[in-house]
Amino acid sequence: LPSRIGRFKVLKRLGSGGMGVVYVAYDDALGRKVALKVLRTSAISAAKRAKARDRLKREAQAMAKLSHPHGITIYDVGQIDDQIFLAMEFVKGVTLT
Repeated sequence: LPSRIGRFKVLKRLGSGGMGVVYVAYDDALGRKVALKVLRTSAISAAKRAKARDRLKREAQAMAKLSHPHGITIYDVGQIDDQIFLAMEFVKGVTLT
């Protein structure tokens, strides 16, 4: 478990999926909890890594354009070394599974 990702203090691991890992984190700058989706990059080739980063950036851009009561707000997209992450609204709830 990383202690920090960018400016965000990681509190706990929330879950994982095919594309990445999601953490609950605290944004010190704005004083709020966020969900951080971090792209998995260690097990894929450099070419696939670049495509995955581009896909995650496009996902962030599409989500940032939406404004709907049932949608999640994107706060930030960033890159630390070779990993890209999305900082989004943290909504407490249950998994869909």
